[in-house]
Amino acid sequence: MKQYYVYILASKKNGTLYIGITNDLMRRVYEHREGLIDGFTKKYNVKNLVYFEIISNVTEAIKREKAMKKWLRKWKIELIEKSNPEWKDLYLEIIN
Repeated sequence: MKQYYVYILASKKNGTLYIGITNDLMRRVYEHREGLIDGFTKKYNVKNLVYFEIISNVTEAIKREKAMKKWLRKWKIELIEKSNPEWKDLYLEIIN
């Protein structure tokens, strides 16, 4: 069964946020971190993985990503802080 990830990157604690979806979280975050993809995350230096969810259905993952992008910033921050109150970069944990 395939897995999909809805994730949030941040430039720093309470900084610029980016929400995305992928089927390979390690690869995708690496691409953001290394600036391999032109766009928002490269322009605003948004590299730290601060939140992610695993979803088994691609349609549900897309719906979740779209919904989260419409959320108030306050709700996004609350979601991050519920599971990652220190805003640790979770990329270091998923690669080990």
